[in-house]
Amino acid sequence: MAVHAYILVQTQVGKAAEVAAAIAAVEGVETAEDVTGPYDVIARVQGPSVDELGSLVVSRIQTIDGITRTLTCPVVRI
Repeated sequence: MAVHAYILVQTQVGKAAEVAAAIAAVEGVETAEDVTGPYDVIARVQGPSVDELGSLVVSRIQTIDGITRTLTCPVVRI
């Protein structure tokens, strides 16, 4: 069963659309949209395990130019 999470992303001023497009191109990202509010982009991602999901965020998403901060919110099923 796949593990899902939402990644809340803050970007440099004026970079939200560019960052959202770059995140959307990453394998494992289901959606990435630029939004208004305290975060500039919200992405939904999936991976085969929590460890793989963490690796995706750290090595593929956080390295995208223009990102200043991320917050990962795992989806839990209760």
